Amino acid sequence: MFIRLEPELEEKLDSISKETGRSKSHHARESIRQYLEDHEDYLKGIAALERHEPTIALEELERRLGAAAIARKSLPPAPLL
Repeated sequence: MFIRLEPELEEKLDSISKETGRSKSHHARESIRQYLEDHEDYLKGIAALERHEPTIALEELERRLGAAAIARKSLPPAPLL
């Protein structure tokens, strides 16, 4: 696979690769993997809405989860591997 990146995006990719010591291919692969997972989740959500499945607001979910949700908010995001 070969992709062309805009110069600004190429510079950002170079920068993060140098900062992390990981290859540009690694970061591109992980970014694509994350995008595909997010897109799949989005499609599942749309399908659930089209089936008129029950929904819940984020605030309500956090209220129901209580302290567990509050504790998770204080944790830093998990690093990409």
